[in-house]
Amino acid sequence: MNRVTIGLGANLGEPSTQLQQAVDKLQARAEIAAMAVSPMYESPPLGPQDQPNFVNACLLATTTVAPEELLIVLQAIEQAMGKAKVRHWGERCIDLDLLTYGNVHLNTATLQLPHPGVYQRRFVLQPLRDLLGGNFKMPNGEEIDTLLEACPPMPLVSLAQRLTLAK
Repeated sequence: MNRVTIGLGANLGEPSTQLQQAVDKLQARAEIAAMAVSPMYESPPLGPQDQPNFVNACLLATTTVAPEELLIVLQAIEQAMGKAKVRHWGERCIDLDLLTYGNVHLNTATLQLPHPGVYQRRFVLQPLRDLLGGNFKMPNGEEIDTLLEACPPMPLVSLAQRLTLAK
């Protein structure tokens, strides 16, 4: 079993509902065993500012499939949920990113691990901290708290509503 982290994000429709639907779809997959899900956070968009704020969270899971196969699963779930990429870093109804796959470092035409930008994005690192703890060493060898301290400031609002895992 390989331990993975998956980033979830949305800023169209009902983002928190869509994130829960994505968690449910991930849990329904035999090759993914969800272990924990972070709180949700709202933050301004990373890209164009003429779009709604994003809601983000992270899922900690184990899997038996290779990274490229897991990416295909994530993309299939996005497609089933109606994801349409309009513009780079633009609005979307769901976004599922394979953030880490154990300590694997990979750079292919279709997949880069860890996910590009994971070390500089507060809206990713804070949910990962909630799941793994501030002392957890990321694949680059740095602790999450150290990476968070180096992140550019960004408003991040913790949402009261929580995502849940099926029993």
